[in-house]
Amino acid sequence: MWQKINRHKYLIVFGVFVIWMIFFDQNNLIDQYRLRSQLHDLKSEKAYYIREMEKAQQEYDELFTNQESLEKFAREKYLMKKDNEDIFVIVPEN
Repeated sequence: MWQKINRHKYLIVFGVFVIWMIFFDQNNLIDQYRLRSQLHDLKSEKAYYIREMEKAQQEYDELFTNQESLEKFAREKYLMKKDNEDIFVIVPEN
């Protein structure tokens, strides 16, 4: 038995090393996979927020450079009206 172990000692040491690196090391493969998926999620979240910021900036620029869009915004969001108008809000039934 010792002859078999002695003959394959490098293979055994390599196997122990691989098992140690996969499961027990501080930077094991399981944690690396989890961190990589978290990084992917954060990058997609960053891209989403960048798109939202660009859209908000575009709406802001349109709102404060065009008087008609400012009036439309005030009418739609805050239900503002002119003196000689009536506003009817229609709420759909669920």
